[in-house]
Amino acid sequence: MQGFPGFPDGKISFTYVPNLFFTELMPKIDHIPELKVTLYAFYALSQKEGKVRYLRLVDFITDTEFMRGLAPTPSEAADTLLDALERAIARGSLLHVTIGTADGNIDLYFVNTERGRAAVTGITKGEWRPDLETEKIVNILVERPNIFTLYEQNIGPLTPMIADELRDAERSFPIRWIEEAIELAVTSNVRKWRYILGILRRWQQEGKQDGTTQRTAPQEQRTIPDEYRDLIER
Repeated sequence: MQGFPGFPDGKISFTYVPNLFFTELMPKIDHIPELKVTLYAFYALSQKEGKVRYLRLVDFITDTEFMRGLAPTPSEAADTLLDALERAIARGSLLHVTIGTADGNIDLYFVNTERGRAAVTGITKGEWRPDLETEKIVNILVERPNIFTLYEQNIGPLTPMIADELRDAERSFPIRWIEEAIELAVTSNVRKWRYILGILRRWQQEGKQDGTTQRTAPQEQRTIPDEYRDLIER
């Protein structure tokens, strides 16, 4: 463990972090890289100027000291950063929007404050756009919710173990399948990842017709299809 010599005497700079971070948000964060990324966002945004402040993905990556603290190699650090950002977005700590430019897509990250929410809304509605030191912005890409967000919003809190299983599922199944399986779990009132995974594996083994999942009538929403009933108690 590398020691810390302590804060020096005299005038030093401070970073503003809302008290709610310590009382409401920090107790819920159980993943160290996610905690580091969230705190770093407050620090890095405090270095920015202007009424609307945001971070680009490159702002994280080019801070070598910060990246070195995430993992021992640049490749591992990049993977850890992307994972931590996804977790922070799924939790609602950070907001994310992708802007398409003539030179490619640019990821922007905002802290989930009133001003940050207003900025993201303005971008997605085409009412405002950041300068980005270029005027080559050609379109706004409104992203579908990522798999972490889908799980958090429909099933329950995200744990490190579930996050690993979600990443495995994303590599193994089409994202549309995962969306439909989550929708089916919600409709059946069985909000369990094993149930969702069982549906995906059954579709993979037995085949699945293209199209959307058939919706049940309101009075039947709590009825569990017989083919999935055996998955509930697993």
